[in-house]
Amino acid sequence: MAAAREAFASAGLEVPMREVARRAGVGVATLYRHFPTRTELVAAVLAERVDDCGVRMRRALDDPDPWRALSGVVREFAERQIHDRELNEVLLGPGELGAAFQKERREHAQALNVLVVRARAAGVLRDGVGADEVRAGLLAIASLRRLPATTSVRVIGLVADLVVAGIRA
Repeated sequence: MAAAREAFASAGLEVPMREVARRAGVGVATLYRHFPTRTELVAAVLAERVDDCGVRMRRALDDPDPWRALSGVVREFAERQIHDRELNEVLLGPGELGAAFQKERREHAQALNVLVVRARAAGVLRDGVGADEVRAGLLAIASLRRLPATTSVRVIGLVADLVVAGIRA
């Protein structure tokens, strides 16, 4: 799985299965025994990433500092757009693979709502900022993953900083 994550991040989702196997230090037949199709391998990596996102959201919900929790989620989301560009295209796009994670995406959205309510109650959000405004900022960040990699790293970081600064009281 680690080799597939690295290969997808550096060479895209169409990286040859032979290259994934090489990076994993296994034969291509071994890779195909575990993942008979590229789609199954991509789905497994996506499932791992979605689970990781759930862990991070639960960690944010457990954070006693509402601002650190919410701003941390925004910054982690930005990092995932940089490092998991093509996986995020699949996850957030209209295809079957992304649709398989609708339940988890709803749970993450509900967790974001809770983080925003907590931040609002603590007085750390700018007046008029709610979950919809935070989501709009996340959508702006997500849209930048389509930029060339060398540009997107810098621009996504800048926009994440703007979103965090823009929502803070």
